[in-house]
Amino acid sequence: MLSDDVFDHKPDPDNPGWHHWNLKDETLFNGAVMGKLITRREGEKCRLRMFPERKHENLQGIIHGAVTLGLIDISMFTTMHVVGTGNAGPSVTLELSTQFIGGGDPKRPLDAVTEIMRETGKLVFVRGEVVQDDDRVAAYSGIIRKFVPREQG
Repeated sequence: MLSDDVFDHKPDPDNPGWHHWNLKDETLFNGAVMGKLITRREGEKCRLRMFPERKHENLQGIIHGAVTLGLIDISMFTTMHVVGTGNAGPSVTLELSTQFIGGGDPKRPLDAVTEIMRETGKLVFVRGEVVQDDDRVAAYSGIIRKFVPREQG
């Protein structure tokens, strides 16, 4: 399970119905690169939202593909926590297949909407889309490997 000591997933007062999805140590990848992330459950899907900044743009003035990939990767773990068994850590990405469909507009929030296709004791199979309103930016599928926490002793 995700520890409240290292993770903030409280309700977001600025966005009713949404929760924070941020590490308390903002020097780690999520905070340092992605910025503020919020999430909410939508039926059997999970929506993870980021708020693009200038640093997220590429030379064409659209959201950099690496930022989109980062959002997708984080969304898979968010979905495990919000929609799945709740056991989003410790885990690792085994596979991520992504198809870029369009350019992301840095002036609009970027959402990864993910669903769990199947969850076993050790694996979680997901698929989803990155969207901005009705515009599709990417489609993806992935596999997460869950690890059983080791006994201390």
